[in-house]
Amino acid sequence: MYKDAKRAAWAEINLSNADHNIKNIRKKVGPDVKITGIIKADGYGHGAVAMAEVLRENNISSFGVATLHEAVALRDSGAKEEIVMLGLTPKMYSDTIVDYDITPVIMSHDNASAISDAAQKKGKVVSGFVAADTGMGRIGYPVSHLSAGKITAGELSAGTPSAEYIFSIEDIRKIETLPCFKIKGLFSHFATADAKDKSFAREQEKNYNRFYDALLASGINIPMRTFANSAAIMELPSVWFDSVRPGIILYGCYPSHEVDKSLIDIKPVMSVKANIVRLALMPEGASVSYGRKFIAKRESLIATLPLGYADGFPRPYSSVGRVLVNGVFAPIAGNICMDQCMIDVTDVPGVKAGDEVIIIGSSGKNSILADDIGDATGTINYEIVCAFGQRLPKVYIK
Repeated sequence: MYKDAKRAAWAEINLSNADHNIKNIRKKVGPDVKITGIIKADGYGHGAVAMAEVLRENNISSFGVATLHEAVALRDSGAKEEIVMLGLTPKMYSDTIVDYDITPVIMSHDNASAISDAAQKKGKVVSGFVAADTGMGRIGYPVSHLSAGKITAGELSAGTPSAEYIFSIEDIRKIETLPCFKIKGLFSHFATADAKDKSFAREQEKNYNRFYDALLASGINIPMRTFANSAAIMELPSVWFDSVRPGIILYGCYPSHEVDKSLIDIKPVMSVKANIVRLALMPEGASVSYGRKFIAKRESLIATLPLGYADGFPRPYSSVGRVLVNGVFAPIAGNICMDQCMIDVTDVPGVKAGDEVIIIGSSGKNSILADDIGDATGTINYEIVCAFGQRLPKVYIK
């Protein structure tokens, strides 16, 4: 039990493993490609400030977040590095972008103009990325409506672009004339880079490159390009361009089961642990937890753990889940509650109150990964680590 956590359940964050991961990402992309470390959602539940420090120690000077609140929290923690806002920021928050020196992602002259106006009033210049929707369908200028063929100067019609496509180019041309907003680069995001079938990812790459060529042909300066997420860092070196944006691999999880895991060596950063706070011998026929889903088929030793679905332990895991106690797998007994859960430790030798239980992590030769919980509950490892990192106290180790 970690006394400083003030709770008998905690997320253990291994910063040495995080250091290992960023070093191997750097080794993968080489010294000339810039890295923007993605630490949104409080560092995927691992702690954004602590992860920023690991990145800083590895000479990473650009961080990616999703909300203004996250960006401001990083600045308030002392972060001096570039902070890239990965989502769109409504123009009503332009002053915050300027005040906190945030690098925005924009997709309209209207939005860029509001930021430029706010910057001009404060004697500043803001640089930001132009977002291109190459097939993700989330944010960005829609640029996936162009037929094959490179666009050259004076021949935009050669690619038969849609009116929407031409509008995008003209809108960006207007952005380039703003006095206090400067285009830093072209930004997009992959939808299926983590799939074994890379055909759609390759189509997105083509859309991105055609739009980039069209912007250059139109006389618009695009100083840098960024596209690659974790999966693309692993398997699509042609889209590393000037800057890559590692997310889930920073935290020692692979983007999916379809990527080639041999391409980069990473270690899990988060473990989730708890102490047994109660042991009770239940007679045959006794029930455990809400709904009486667990009925003892024999005399059973039931342990209570002080964490539940409000801590990120998903309730759908109840019927199939298991934990590790003294190196031995023990099944969950009954429905996971909001703040507590029970496990069947009848077959765990020498178990006692206070014993440490592994929810995610390793004990002896056995381990439970975020992937295992995600697979069992129909979700992904991203969601599992993010959820565990929200309420549980974090204990940092090296």
